[in-house]
Amino acid sequence: MIKIDNPDRSSWDELLRRPTQTYEQIEGTVLEVFKEIQAKGDDAVNFYTQKFDGIQLKTIQVSDSDINLANDQVNQDLKNAIKLAKQNIEKFHKAQVTSPVRVETSEGVNCWQEKRPIQKVGLYIPGGTAPLFSTILMLAIPAKIAGCKEIILCTPPDKNGNINPAILFTAALCGIDKIFKVGGIQAIGAMTFGTETISKVYKIFGPGNQFVTVAKQMATKYNVSIDMPAGPSELLVVADDTAEPSFVASDLLSQAEHGADSQVILVSTSKELIYAVEREIESQLVVLPRKKLAEQAIANSKLIFVEDHKTALELIDEYGPEHFIVATNDNNYYVENIANAGSVFIGNYTPESAGDYASGTNHTLPTNGYAKQYSGVNLDSFMKSMTFQELTPQGIQNIGTQIELMAAAEGLQAHKNAVTLRLNKLKQNPNA
Repeated sequence: MIKIDNPDRSSWDELLRRPTQTYEQIEGTVLEVFKEIQAKGDDAVNFYTQKFDGIQLKTIQVSDSDINLANDQVNQDLKNAIKLAKQNIEKFHKAQVTSPVRVETSEGVNCWQEKRPIQKVGLYIPGGTAPLFSTILMLAIPAKIAGCKEIILCTPPDKNGNINPAILFTAALCGIDKIFKVGGIQAIGAMTFGTETISKVYKIFGPGNQFVTVAKQMATKYNVSIDMPAGPSELLVVADDTAEPSFVASDLLSQAEHGADSQVILVSTSKELIYAVEREIESQLVVLPRKKLAEQAIANSKLIFVEDHKTALELIDEYGPEHFIVATNDNNYYVENIANAGSVFIGNYTPESAGDYASGTNHTLPTNGYAKQYSGVNLDSFMKSMTFQELTPQGIQNIGTQIELMAAAEGLQAHKNAVTLRLNKLKQNPNA
């Protein structure tokens, strides 16, 4: 890891830069795949699955027999763990259900807001070397609670054309029955345009690599919404002498093992802690099965010393971390004042892994600094707020003249006329 001592504020932008390619570097590849899928549907999806994933599939939809087989392959302890996580995630997201908001803004002018589910949503679940079945829980559970009518799931197959059994078990547990063996750009393209097999959706959810991130952003050009531009995972830990170095190191490595393009940062007011964490990383890294990936991520990551908590918080807000762990002698200072973070983990005994799996909060979070303007996935992500208004005769009389004046001032005569006609009608027939 790269150690930095009291960085000057003028260097913060460069210091906090993510190790990712730019949109422009990837856009050409994504656009080519999108155009092919738009024109050729399933044929293009199959072509790119063979090209990118190295497998030619006879069918891309997961069958009932595939799901039944997966159920037998997942051991009972893991099933029980997934069920516990599902229970906690359901509890947290059901608590987010809100009642309609109703207000009489003026006498006879009734306004209200109700939430309605997005009818068709697509879930993207990364596979490959780390099949993220936990992400199914994070996306399918709120989608079901929201009442989305059609939920489809795309996930990449392995080199034998199979899907990890835990992914299929979890999808079935959550009531998802339309599962497709499609990953990467081609999955996002298929959900954007629809093919003979895969439905077009209104909104796409789920994390992925840089190509998936750019594909999701490109989908927005074709009238498909996305949860957020979620790319490679990241974690920032702020810690001081009260933190346990082995815990901090384990948290940093837990994110680093996601992939070579992940980034982890430690900000500390203690040089002694920084050195202790560095030693712990070296010793813990040796035994990790995903050591090579973690080593590459660690090479892009930083240990930053600052003099005080105030400077640390300002630097953290500038970075806007996806995951933010606070392990200091004044955790409340950070909790009360942090402005930009996807999800916050407080204290020595709150690992980021808890949020990834089973505490109940959602782990689909904004990366690459988007925590400055995006929320993580929540129940409202799967819903739309619709407003309603109903005016009584008394209501249109109470605000009608003001509407006429405002419409005339904007030069919109038809808007004014829509009110004037009604007011004149009421003058002629006050009891209408």
